Amino acid sequence: MTTKNKIIACIYAGFMLGAASCKKNFLDRAPLDSVSTTIFWKTETDVQSALAGIYSRLAQNFLGYERVYLDGLTDNAYLDNNTNQPSMPLLATGSITPTVGGSLSNMYSTPYRAISTCNYFLDNVDKSPVADAQKNIYKAEARFVRALCYFDLVQAFGGVIIYRNYPTTLDAVKIAKSTKAEVYTFIEEDLDFAIANLPDVKYNGHAVKGSAQGIKARVLLAQEKWADAAALCQQIMTNATGKFGLSNNYANIFKTTGQTNAAVNIEIMFSTQYLATTNPQRVSPGAAGMDIELGWWSLMQPYQDLVNDYHMTDGLPASESPLYNAGIPYANRDPRLNLTVKLPGEAWTNPNTGAAWNSSYVPATGFITEKYVDLTKAPFTTTTATSTDQDYVHLRYADILLMYAEAKNEASGPDASVYAAIDQVRARTGIAMPATNQTRYNTKDLLREYIRHERRVEFALEGQRYNDMKRWRIAHVKLPTLVTPANVPLKFEQKNYQLPFQQSELDNNPQLVQNDGY
Repeated sequence: MTTKNKIIACIYAGFMLGAASCKKNFLDRAPLDSVSTTIFWKTETDVQSALAGIYSRLAQNFLGYERVYLDGLTDNAYLDNNTNQPSMPLLATGSITPTVGGSLSNMYSTPYRAISTCNYFLDNVDKSPVADAQKNIYKAEARFVRALCYFDLVQAFGGVIIYRNYPTTLDAVKIAKSTKAEVYTFIEEDLDFAIANLPDVKYNGHAVKGSAQGIKARVLLAQEKWADAAALCQQIMTNATGKFGLSNNYANIFKTTGQTNAAVNIEIMFSTQYLATTNPQRVSPGAAGMDIELGWWSLMQPYQDLVNDYHMTDGLPASESPLYNAGIPYANRDPRLNLTVKLPGEAWTNPNTGAAWNSSYVPATGFITEKYVDLTKAPFTTTTATSTDQDYVHLRYADILLMYAEAKNEASGPDASVYAAIDQVRARTGIAMPATNQTRYNTKDLLREYIRHERRVEFALEGQRYNDMKRWRIAHVKLPTLVTPANVPLKFEQKNYQLPFQQSELDNNPQLVQNDGY
């Protein structure tokens, strides 16, 4: 059985154990104390099943594959009739209110459900007979997931409520939010514990030391702790041999076959895992998943603005390159463009059968998302949805390199190590873009913009752009310059750097104070 199969099997063991123990809602809320005392925490298998319940939380909403839809809140993509997250198109055009519900509610409630599961685990795992050293590894995994969830919350809402333990009374739930700085401190505490206790090995489906170090680097970057972020990325890079590196196939990082291939998955440092047919991406409500939602229904359509940002193969923007030909505008482009976006006139075929596949939905932008679409599963139908099981990749080694470049440049300006980190990403097998022009990008300011460009094209349609634009404080400048295919302007105001708490949360907790501007 592969590592992925074992982990998914363990998740399902957690589901089944909950049912067998009369804990019907084990993964929706923690089991009652009386039940857990008599049945749970008696063996290491119990602990592993409970831990699997924590990981299963990552399959929900923006903790799983639907995270890609965050690019629909940016200059990267347009969300067309997204029934999974129905309010997201409204958010993109400025309809951000405490009563909008839908995706905004999910951004808040889904991380807290995972946090609650983590806290219940942490409050009870010491009841088990597991040896302390192994128990600390399990605790580190739970604290890593908790940190991941609080990082989502603080980026979305700013200061939020910190629950250090599983609440046992309503009064324990109805407490005031902490400051943004306090939340970041709490996140770093969890990640430091995870770094100290997780195994220093290649990612295997469970969080490892490199997973926690990489997420902490993001946390430091979000706080503009440039020198600390650069130093931590340097640690990861120095210790990467045999654990992490760049994939030899960019497109296959996002396909099931690549994610189970050692030469490809060495880049993956943490992911939400799925497995056909028992744990596909989505079967309810309504069978779907990435292949159907992106490749067939075209729910997330790349903007021309994103496509234009891909340079030519000589490293120059299209507006400056002699390679650009207006008659064939997407020829001679950075290869990542054609591996990320289905371009006008491009024919899709199943590589195993040769059968053509064409979406019946005409994209309003002219472009269809290709990244994360697995054509070996075509033709896509709702009856084949249970075969869609690409893992959503939260963190990969390319991000470590580009975070290092950004942090080091911000801390001390351009140097050879910054250019080298960028160029490793650009020179990967199958991409082979030319080295950074060090004469053209020879100041901190010029190189900053180039690094931001490189992040945009490297991570396009993966769900990272939204938080990048917010931490760079450029969303209110760039987004209003664009319009949807229906000619509705995108809208982002200063207050939108923090989202509003939903009115239902305010009603349920009088101690929770609404964010400014809402």
